[in-house]
Amino acid sequence: MATNLNGPRGVATYGHKVIYSVTDGSVYATDGHRRWKLGQVPGGFPPAIDTNAWGTTYALTGAGGEPGQPLPPGGATLFRLRPGKSPIAVANIAKYQSKDPDPYNLADPPTESNPYGVAALKDGTVLVADAAGNDLLRVWPNGKVKTVARLKPRVVKTPAGLGPDAPPAGTPIPSEAVATSVTVGSDGYWYVGELRGFPATPGTSQIWRIKPGSVNAVCDPVKPRKGNCTRYADGYTSIVDLAGGPHGKLAVAQLARESWLKFEMGGSPIGSLIVQDKWGHRKELARGKLNLPGGVAYNRWGDLFVSTPIFGPGAVYRVR
Repeated sequence: MATNLNGPRGVATYGHKVIYSVTDGSVYATDGHRRWKLGQVPGGFPPAIDTNAWGTTYALTGAGGEPGQPLPPGGATLFRLRPGKSPIAVANIAKYQSKDPDPYNLADPPTESNPYGVAALKDGTVLVADAAGNDLLRVWPNGKVKTVARLKPRVVKTPAGLGPDAPPAGTPIPSEAVATSVTVGSDGYWYVGELRGFPATPGTSQIWRIKPGSVNAVCDPVKPRKGNCTRYADGYTSIVDLAGGPHGKLAVAQLARESWLKFEMGGSPIGSLIVQDKWGHRKELARGKLNLPGGVAYNRWGDLFVSTPIFGPGAVYRVR
């Protein structure tokens, strides 16, 4: 659908159009024949994007740089794009998180923010998954923000091969959820995916199903069937994006098969794209062909699109 892109990540659709973001913060739309620019937000890392039912596209910037460093101008902010005009800052996510500390925080400041996933709702509000705050937020057009749900840490077993500074293989340690992704399923529920914090144990990333309209729900791996946030799926690895599709389908983009940590240590960049149906059946598409996928989206006809790789030259593809 689009080639020769520098670090493609965010993917959204509107009618026959595919919308995508790249490293310098630019957001484009294409119909497969021509492309045009929808706007640009502060770059350095491609923003997460989504387009609502009326064709309005939102771009979400992250924290940028190393954890604990000051935010760059325009970082951790939700923008509304206006083609041909400057984007409008809807909400400063970091400012909200500074007064809404993560009660389950394990590392770095509990008020740290790194917004990573976004989903635009039909009522004009926008959902934001914060990978540092380990929570799901809801943003109103006037900039009001509420916490929808908090994701609690999970005890996992340390994988082998992490080096002498890591605990011995098999050691149980608590690991943060790292909420990277959010989408709306065909059932109307809100779904959130986890990357999984250190030690990034493969097969421990969960997908949570959250009742629409929830406030301060708790996603608890010890009690995964309790309350307004329940576990929808388990056994994934390093989830970076979700897309709700027709008939209960959910597309799951995993950054790297071996986990994001193993990739950072020099491991394989091969990621994966898996479609799970409402009965729990899973099917992998384009197996072995996706390096570090960044974003995934369905259109209204059930066509599936994915961006890859998130670092370096790449493209947005339609996957059959």
